[in-house]
Amino acid sequence: MIFLRSGDPFPPIDYADEQGLLAVGGDLNVQRLIAAYSQGIFPWYDDSQPVLWWSPDPRMILFPYRLKVSKSMKQLLKKDAFKVTYNEDFARVLENCANIKRPGQDGTWITEEIKAQYQKLHELNIAQSVEVWKEGELVGGLYGIYLKDKKVFCGESMFAKVSNASKYGFIKLVEKLRKDGLRLIDCQIYTDHLASLGAEEIPRKEFLNFLK
Repeated sequence: MIFLRSGDPFPPIDYADEQGLLAVGGDLNVQRLIAAYSQGIFPWYDDSQPVLWWSPDPRMILFPYRLKVSKSMKQLLKKDAFKVTYNEDFARVLENCANIKRPGQDGTWITEEIKAQYQKLHELNIAQSVEVWKEGELVGGLYGIYLKDKKVFCGESMFAKVSNASKYGFIKLVEKLRKDGLRLIDCQIYTDHLASLGAEEIPRKEFLNFLK
C-alpha cells in the first residue's frame, strides 16, 4: 500500500492491488487530478476515508462505434423526448449526482472537497456536464473529465429523476463527441447499466495505451 504525501507523484500503475487500489492520501488539487486522469487513475472514496486512488484491471470502457441504442431509446430520440444541453449547469448536475439515492449505496463519494475541485476543473473546461431537461425541469445528467488531447472522456457520475433521462443524455454525449473524433469513454468499473449501452471490459494495459 502506497501512502502519498502532498506533492508526491503517483506510484507505477502496477503497484495497484487486485481491486485496483493504487494509493492512499495526498492532495486533491487540480494539478494532481489532471495528472491522475492522464495516467488512468481516479479518486473514489467517502467522507469517512482518506483520498483513495484507483486504477482497476480490467477497465470498463465504451468505444463510440459500439454504442448500443435500444429500440425504445431510438423512439425517444426520434421524438426529441428530452432537451439536452452541455455545460449549462455543471454545479446542479454535480449536486444531483451527489444526492440521488442509489440502490445498495449509503452516502456518496462526491464529497464537498470533490465538488470544490471539480468545479475548478469545470472552469478550466476540463470537467464537463450534460444536462437533460423535461418541460423546463432538470431531470437527468452526467459529468466527467474530457481529455481533449487524448480524445478520451472519463465518465464520473450520472443521475436520473425520470426513466431513461441519464441514458438519453449519455447517448447524446457519445454522438456529439464521436463527431469530434472521440476514441473512447472511460467508464471505470463494470455495471449492468453501462454494459447495456455497449461498454465492455478491456485489460488495463490496453486502456493505458490510449492515454499515451
